[in-house]
Amino acid sequence: MQEVETNLQEVVFDHLHSTAYQGTPLGRTILGPSENIKSITAKDLRDYINTHYKAPRMVLAAAGGVNHDELVKYAEQHFGGLSSDNNTEVQSLQPCRFTGSEIRVRDDDYRLAHVAISVEGTSWSDADTIPLMVASTLIGSWDRSMASGGNLGSRLAQVSGAYNLCHSFQAFNTCYADTGLWGVYFVTDRLKIDDFLMALQDEWIKLCTQVTESEVTRAKNLLRTNMLLQLDGSTPICEEMGRQLLVYNRRLPLHELEERIEAVNANVIRQVCMKHIYDKCPSVAGVGPIEQLPDYNRTRGRMWWARF
Repeated sequence: MQEVETNLQEVVFDHLHSTAYQGTPLGRTILGPSENIKSITAKDLRDYINTHYKAPRMVLAAAGGVNHDELVKYAEQHFGGLSSDNNTEVQSLQPCRFTGSEIRVRDDDYRLAHVAISVEGTSWSDADTIPLMVASTLIGSWDRSMASGGNLGSRLAQVSGAYNLCHSFQAFNTCYADTGLWGVYFVTDRLKIDDFLMALQDEWIKLCTQVTESEVTRAKNLLRTNMLLQLDGSTPICEEMGRQLLVYNRRLPLHELEERIEAVNANVIRQVCMKHIYDKCPSVAGVGPIEQLPDYNRTRGRMWWARF
């Protein structure tokens, strides 16, 4: 917990979830309050394992030089004793409600402001998830140490590099079972917060109205490349299979994912972004010297207006 609290990106995303999903389970931090950690007993751990670690809630995945029959034998040997009963002891989770809102943690002792802004995204199984992944790739990421803003395909990276709007930014698309967060996390000087937000929201509105086929083609190629690079090795392949079985109840073959990405075009991006971004209430979380973070109503008003 102490290590996480020193990572301002982790802190900002915890705050973003707490305000975006206030009053729901997604609004709570993974680690929880320190009082809970100090009070955990051996009985609590045993009860949790007995309640949650059951066969219907588990996936066994393997990749590489694996003999399937041997894997089945070892699975029966080590996991055959797990209960296969329906887990009625685990509390069923209700759909989490997204709330457009903001949270500010001002601390002028920090040198840089850390801010995240997000709209409600989609679940893993939503038909708009792939188009939003392409849209997130269009926004992209950039860091001042890259020294290549003017040569990147992302317009936001070009503007950030040319006008020194931030130290870094990173688009994110976080999906859950029934909702998601789609937005950008950025680090900037205290006097550049409003300038970067203006440039960012301009790009968001352009996704809804002006994105071109060439831009979408570049983003699709980059997204496919990144997905393949993430599967370089048996360990990430295992993780991907396990996640897909939990999310989709099946393994999605690469050719199917590629076909879904290829089906996205500029018109699809405009329609999906208009549905999820245009004139929507965002959630905002800021930590550090954020006195110049614009009033929420001003940020909200830019979700339908842009400088063309």
